[in-house]
Amino acid sequence: MREIVLDTETTGFEPASGDRIVEIGAVELFNHLPTGRTYHQYINPQRAMPTAAFEVHGLGDDFLRDKPVFKDIAAAFLDFIGDAQLVIHNAAFDMKFLNAELQWAGLPPLPYARATDTLAIAKTRFPGAPASLDALCRRFGVDNSAREKHGALLDSEILAEVYLELVGGRQPDFALSTTGSTAAGGGMADHAGEWRPRPRPEPLAPRLTAAESAAHSAFVEKLGPAAIWFKRM
Repeated sequence: MREIVLDTETTGFEPASGDRIVEIGAVELFNHLPTGRTYHQYINPQRAMPTAAFEVHGLGDDFLRDKPVFKDIAAAFLDFIGDAQLVIHNAAFDMKFLNAELQWAGLPPLPYARATDTLAIAKTRFPGAPASLDALCRRFGVDNSAREKHGALLDSEILAEVYLELVGGRQPDFALSTTGSTAAGGGMADHAGEWRPRPRPEPLAPRLTAAESAAHSAFVEKLGPAAIWFKRM
């Protein structure tokens, strides 16, 4: 199953009011594993950048002036995403902008059914809890220290890790190390060539409190030396 984790940066909140996409970043997953393929493009919005938007992503008029307009990169973008499912945080926002840009370029829109919304998944899994990308990074221990400002490619890379946690746990060695006996997609290959994940590089923090651990130890001591906890496999 091929999926594209995608993010955009824009000049504002509403394409109907003239706001445009200024950056697209995307990461390819196959069967919930990163392939190493990415897409990244800055786009000239053909309008001035509002101060509020600049403060979010830092993309200004001078930087974007010589970048291509959306219609000139549309074919390459559509070729990259192909028919893959799109994984987007707050999908309604990005899909609204992508379809507006496609319409202005004379191209058919993307069906909303193609979008998997990680914001909706997070709200379902953790009702009432903060569900921003930064909040989910804190929840899952995903490193977002490089995220000083919003950036479409960096945010899509971070979202890919968060998404894999949301759907059941991200694969270790997400960075796709290719040295030694590492198999494609991260992890290691056994003697039969089958992919198997590496152990977590950093063990999860214990969830038992000191009092609970002490109570368990006292309970096991009462069972005597034949208790299963004293046996080695």
